Amino acid sequence: MIEKVLSKNGVPIRLTDERWAHITEEHCELAGMRLEVLEAVGNPIRILAGGEDELLAVRQISLGKHLVVVYREYEDDGFIITAFITSKGNSLDRRKQLWPN
Repeated sequence: MIEKVLSKNGVPIRLTDERWAHITEEHCELAGMRLEVLEAVGNPIRILAGGEDELLAVRQISLGKHLVVVYREYEDDGFIITAFITSKGNSLDRRKQLWPN
């Protein structure tokens, strides 16, 4: 199954079953959070620049903890690469913020 969500730029971003399996194998704490991952891309609190044309959608999930979704978007298509939870807000603050600007 492929689920899609519109990014802040209006680009449909795909999350495939293959990618979801990869994400939950590497980050088992995200099992059961598929909708939250999609929501992070569609309604982030901020978007940061990643490496190699990647974008990082960030959403706070609890005090001091953030869900980070790494994705790529092109003119009319995009896809989620991975996602993780971090409590290292300082490392996020060192990245260039793209939205809101």
